[in-house]
Amino acid sequence: MLWYSAIAPAIRQSGQPIAQTILQEQPFSKSPLDSNTKYIYLSFDDGPLFGTSACISICENENVQASFFQIGLHQSRSNWGKKLYNRILSRPDLFLLSNHSFTHTSGKYVQFYNQPDSALADFIYAADVLKTTNNIVRLPGNNGWRTDSIQFSSKMVRPLLRKLDSAGFNVVGWDIEWNYTKRGRPIQSAAYMAKMVDSMFAQQAYKTRNHLVVLMHDHMFRNEADSAQLLEFIHLLKSGNQYQFARLDAYPGLKK
Repeated sequence: MLWYSAIAPAIRQSGQPIAQTILQEQPFSKSPLDSNTKYIYLSFDDGPLFGTSACISICENENVQASFFQIGLHQSRSNWGKKLYNRILSRPDLFLLSNHSFTHTSGKYVQFYNQPDSALADFIYAADVLKTTNNIVRLPGNNGWRTDSIQFSSKMVRPLLRKLDSAGFNVVGWDIEWNYTKRGRPIQSAAYMAKMVDSMFAQQAYKTRNHLVVLMHDHMFRNEADSAQLLEFIHLLKSGNQYQFARLDAYPGLKK
């Protein structure tokens, strides 16, 4: 990987963890969290894609915080993708833009995870392309966690998680996923998903007490009917005033 060979020596010579070198020690959000509040982290994967614009607009109009895990290749291959990327960056009060790898494994998940050195290089290059100002990453197609407080993964991804951890990254997965069909449309209704969120809080089915991470994919909301489901989901979560939306850089237990 030529792009990795160009940046890795300088990073290694710095003597600092890779993520810290890329970030130039930019701090996380310092907003205090209330231990009695129930926090919801809306997270959107795989953008910029068709559907990313709807996710941004709905969250903006509803004034809710969200986290976007972007793929470096999607951002870099078109001016259209860069415009969506810049829309996310333009609202740091609402949105967090984080690293979801450069290639998203190119569809070769087993090969990607069986070569942890090149997989780490893929994330490092994505961080450089996306110019992320946080050290939070999410694995492609795998619910892996590696923070100061959580270690959770399948055996296949564990070698990469160790390398990402040593490089200074936080790997953040999810607690609940809104699934989609082969055509990329939401399977569950907004009402069903809202009830699932209520149920998971009631059953304490999360990695961290009172903190629930919801995974969605940008492309699920590319048409008007499906984006209306996202809007309804947010409205249902807002009703009753029992939840607070937050960005993932406020999630407890992240290494700085």
